[in-house]
Amino acid sequence: MSRMPENFLWGGATAANQCEGGFHEGGRGIANVDVLPAGEDRRAVMEGKLPMLSCDENHYYPSHEAIDMFHHVKEDIRLFAEMGFKCYRFSVAWSRLFPKGDEEEPNEEGFRFYDELIDECLKYGIEPLVTICHFDVPMHLVTEYGSWRSRKLVDFYLNYCKALFERYGKRVKYWLTFNEINMLMHLSFMGAGLVFDPDENVKQTKYQAAHHELLASALATKLAHEMMPEAMIGCMLAAGSFYPYTCNPKDVWAAMERDRGNYFFVDVQSRGEYPVYAKKMLERENIHIEMGEEDERILKENTVDFISFSYYSSRLTSADPEVSKKKTTGNVMSSLRNPYLEVSEWGWQIDPLGLRITMNALYDRYQKPLFIVENGLGAVDTPDENGEIHDTYRIEYLREHIKAMRDAVNLDGVELLGYTVWGCIDLVSASTGEMKKRYGFVYVDKDNDGSGTLKRSKKDSFDWYKQVIATNGECL
Repeated sequence: MSRMPENFLWGGATAANQCEGGFHEGGRGIANVDVLPAGEDRRAVMEGKLPMLSCDENHYYPSHEAIDMFHHVKEDIRLFAEMGFKCYRFSVAWSRLFPKGDEEEPNEEGFRFYDELIDECLKYGIEPLVTICHFDVPMHLVTEYGSWRSRKLVDFYLNYCKALFERYGKRVKYWLTFNEINMLMHLSFMGAGLVFDPDENVKQTKYQAAHHELLASALATKLAHEMMPEAMIGCMLAAGSFYPYTCNPKDVWAAMERDRGNYFFVDVQSRGEYPVYAKKMLERENIHIEMGEEDERILKENTVDFISFSYYSSRLTSADPEVSKKKTTGNVMSSLRNPYLEVSEWGWQIDPLGLRITMNALYDRYQKPLFIVENGLGAVDTPDENGEIHDTYRIEYLREHIKAMRDAVNLDGVELLGYTVWGCIDLVSASTGEMKKRYGFVYVDKDNDGSGTLKRSKKDSFDWYKQVIATNGECL
């Protein structure tokens, strides 16, 4: 009961725009994620409320260099191998392979980095888990077509998928279509390249864009199954169950509605159709989604093989408008402060049991294998006088979450493919653009302003996680 199943995929996870760098190298084009500035304007740009379609001299753009994995890939994968990784989740930068996004043929030079990355993983017996789109949209698709509000992006995305499957289909078994697909509703520019006009029906645009992504995900799943019969392709959800603030039925209903708002995307991707509650909501909101004649059939016939998700915290909600004013800080999805939980330095509520609850809710709902592809603690790591980092707080966070994960598998019977810790090497925070919000087992010498040597060094959690993997989760 204290170990995970044989062949369990322990590992770590990153995203291209948060770690790669190499901003203009190898013919790479500019993408929406490249114009997200650090500082006070970042949130408004991410939400699509402050248009920023190019870089200027008044802002710092941390993704341009990030931690420069582009030039450190062999060193970084070697460190992952030393920890004993069985799996490494990374994303491909769409604009590295298709600089504008609408080209017919990929940029051959852009493949070289991923060739090397995958070569290094396989050399050490590490299974690549590839996220096809981790928020990246080539900027030309944003300015020329309006990003995912246009159905044309479905074809451009499929052309991109086809290039990936042809290149890596015999070497990569696990694929994800879109990272945190539900983030489109919350951070629309970062999540899907959407910028809104002042007089636009924002909700209508969001759901139309969501439909195009869901259709693209289904067609990519179909293509993957045709081109790579042995592969598994999954969806990815920003997860975390909503708790009712009280036992007042109105609070319970509010929590159920918030959960449904998240489940909507995976309901379509896993069950193959728009759920009745979503259809009724769209009807009430007078939102009409334009669909092709074959769309519903395509969604129904091409559901995903597994459900992957990120989990950092649970959420708390209330139907009382006065209570709802007491929100926590730091969370993309709003939540009330739960008095029973501790919080991180960024206000994220720490709830290990919430991971078990979320796993059971997802498995009960979909009866498909799960994959935890993000979980971790963002914290300020300060080297001591010897340059060492004693991140006992991170070890404690991960230990308790792994215990909860083990219980969900061994006591509750949840089928789980693997667990990849988010930001296994320090990277740029997606939500804040900071480097000081660190998640990694490996420290990268770089500051919020971009200064630093980029030197890699191990934290205490490095050796701890190595032991966890070596004992298949038994020794925590």
